[in-house]
Order: sequence, then C-alpha cells, then structure tokens
Amino acid sequence: MAKLNLVLVEPEIPQNTGNIARTCAATGASLHLVKPLGFKIDDRKLKRAGLDYWHFLDITYYENIDDFFEKTKGGTYFFFSTKGTHKYSDVEYPDNSYLLFGKETKGLPEELLMKYPDNTLRIPMIDEARSLNLSNSVAVAAYEVLRQWDFPELLNKGELHNHKWSDINNIS
Repeated sequence: MAKLNLVLVEPEIPQNTGNIARTCAATGASLHLVKPLGFKIDDRKLKRAGLDYWHFLDITYYENIDDFFEKTKGGTYFFFSTKGTHKYSDVEYPDNSYLLFGKETKGLPEELLMKYPDNTLRIPMIDEARSLNLSNSVAVAAYEVLRQWDFPELLNKGELHNHKWSDINNIS
C-alpha cells in the first residue's frame, strides 16, 4: 500500500491535532509531530477530539524540524502554506509523500518554504480569508492524495441497513 505521511510542525491547538489524528486513523495515514508542541500529548482536549481512534494511529515524534528531515530522508516533501504559488490539486503525489503543515498562528517558516518553492502548495480561497483551519486543510490535502491513489485499502462503498428501495419510493 502507498504510504501517506501527514506532518504537523509545532502544532499549538490540541483539538486540531486530535481531529487530524482522527483523519490519519480513518485513512491509514501516518501522523508525524514535530516538537515543540503547544500542549501535552495526554491533553484531554486532544484525546477527546481523536475520540476512540488512538489505537489506530501510526504516530512518530521528532525533537525539531532538523530531526524530522534527518529521519525521513528519501521521502518527497510538500509544504502547505497560504504563501504557496502552486495549487495543491495540480501536483502528483508519489508514494511516501510527506505533507507538512505549520503551526496555527504562523504556518511554516518562510526559510523552509524558500528552499522548496516548487513543492510549496496552496489551497485556494478568497483573498479576504486569512486561512482555513489547520485540521480542515490537512483533510483537504490528504483526501486529494488519496483520490489520486484511488483510495487504496479504504472502504469505498457504504450500505443502507434499515430501508429497502421500495420503501423509500413509497414515502409520501
């Protein structure tokens, strides 16, 4: 199976990280957390947002951004930022892609974005909007990658259990 890696660099809000953890658990993506974190990993708000999905998580912690790059050599990196000059949907994401997202208040450091201008991506939005919520941005990006990969190993079809089609057609 292709491997998607979602990376939060110095996240500050536990509820966002919890929501992103839930997205990772539901999609099979790995979660990478780059310290310093703006909360303790046992924070109640973090756990509540992730609900009962924690046992599904593949999570790795890094002491800082240099530690992250050292330990993930060989991956392909994509940097999500409002400063990106390319649309996230115009990129082809290979296996072992790492999607990096910065802290809620400042995003990713500009020095980092300047090193990888062709891999700095933007989710389009109106000019007056500052940014999307971090957990929403991660979900948008993750599902674009998974769409390109045809949703590997994900359940692609649901099933109704309580109604027959004939019952629905007879509703007045």
